[in-house]
Amino acid sequence: MPGLLRGVARTAVVAGTATAVSNRVSRRQAGRWAQQDYEQQQQAAPPPAAQPVADEMTVKMDQLKQLADLKAQGVLTEEEFAEQKRRILG
Repeated sequence: MPGLLRGVARTAVVAGTATAVSNRVSRRQAGRWAQQDYEQQQQAAPPPAAQPVADEMTVKMDQLKQLADLKAQGVLTEEEFAEQKRRILG
């Protein structure tokens, strides 16, 4: 009976140690993966809304230049030009 008890105890110690090591390795790997994901997200993230604002302003400037040309040609009156300018600049 003492030999059986010793074998069961040894098995319990080995299984407990294996479980503890496995859990530690899993937590370490999860931490590394989380760090890698975070770094990839930081590298892949584009600057927020920098380009669309520039594009929007470029479009508005082009529209205003076209209006100014139409006014200079006499196609638009001063009032029409002011109204269209107000709509573009919103």
